[in-house]
Amino acid sequence: MSARFESFTEFWPFYVCEHSKAETRVFHFVGTLTIIPLLLSAIFLNLYLLLLIPVCAYGFAWFSHFFIEKNRPATFTYPLWSLLGDFLMFWFMCRGKMDLEVERCKQLREPL
Repeated sequence: MSARFESFTEFWPFYVCEHSKAETRVFHFVGTLTIIPLLLSAIFLNLYLLLLIPVCAYGFAWFSHFFIEKNRPATFTYPLWSLLGDFLMFWFMCRGKMDLEVERCKQLREPL
């Protein structure tokens, strides 16, 4: 990752291309999805369950980067934009639009 991004709009195509394999996106989806029951359980049962949210969410995501995508998670360099990107990717996946977004972003990043 040599480029420095000045805005989330610049970062998003890079983020999407770092998640080009469908399996990587599924692991991210599952990790993000675990946030909901953990948050509800923490509110109603035990606040210590909040500690599991980053473990589960990042665990699934980082596993997919290291073993499926074979790249370095953008979280290490762009933590806030990566978190925002993860939620945006989750939203695209919920609507069945992420494959189209991957193709669009790949075209944006191709050299002319």
